[in-house]
Amino acid sequence: MSVRDLIILGSSSQQPTRKRNHGAYLLRWNEEGLLFDPGEGTQRQFIFANIAPTCVTRIFISHFHGDHCLGLGSMLMRLNLDKVTHPIHCYYPASGKKYFDRLRYGTIYYETINVVEHPVSNPGVVEEGENFRIEAAFLEHGVDNIAWRITEPDRRKFKGEKLKECGIEGPLVRELQKQGELEVGGKTISLDEVSWIRKGDSVAIVSDTRFCHSAIEIARGTKLLLCESTYLEEHKHLAAKHNHLTASQAAQIAKEAGVEKLILTHFSARYLTTNEFVKEAKKIFPNTEAAEDFKVIPLPR
Repeated sequence: MSVRDLIILGSSSQQPTRKRNHGAYLLRWNEEGLLFDPGEGTQRQFIFANIAPTCVTRIFISHFHGDHCLGLGSMLMRLNLDKVTHPIHCYYPASGKKYFDRLRYGTIYYETINVVEHPVSNPGVVEEGENFRIEAAFLEHGVDNIAWRITEPDRRKFKGEKLKECGIEGPLVRELQKQGELEVGGKTISLDEVSWIRKGDSVAIVSDTRFCHSAIEIARGTKLLLCESTYLEEHKHLAAKHNHLTASQAAQIAKEAGVEKLILTHFSARYLTTNEFVKEAKKIFPNTEAAEDFKVIPLPR
């Protein structure tokens, strides 16, 4: 079984601190590694987290402010140095193509990896494959900025006892799945009688934004929401000025979206601890945690 977790590689905002690096988030899921917003120093954070960068298969850039993308170039060069053979899919706002190119080709190196670009111009489904459906929503931050939603496919699960009761085993299970029904012992058994559909889990990543409807919609019904909360409510005037969220606003998004769990991140360097963020958010959405560098958040089925 593949690992299912979210690893916080950095949780600060524009300015790193002694305890918080620029943001970066690794979602290990369905045998893939999805890296979101690799800020400055992300390559080194992999070392401290004791995780091989070669697990990365997809990189997502929400927008091209430095704290969300300055680690992109070094990550691509590291994967190139490690001679990964799998494609590296990169998703980013199409309007930032020139910045993507500058980061990718900012230094001299002989590129051997296969980088597959996915510039995104419109909200909605970006890609739908065997492992995931990737969706995008544009946020409100003053520049083109994308929230991402990753959803695994629905899976049919069989009821072992029911199969046994109906005398269906071995190759007959595959035949039933293919045909939709099967005659066993003079009785017709339908697929739905002995199985059920497990809905695929979803994770949403909401980066820099002011409170907006699109942030709620992209997160609706997700198992986990990773959401920026740069400021506390006492500094909501700064959040409004810079198009960011407070912890209370992030919690309100989680509540209105009906998510299972909220992880706060992207904290301003003015705050030495995140205790007040969690305290503030829990008043609105109790199942809240604060991101911490190298924290591992499991995603059990």
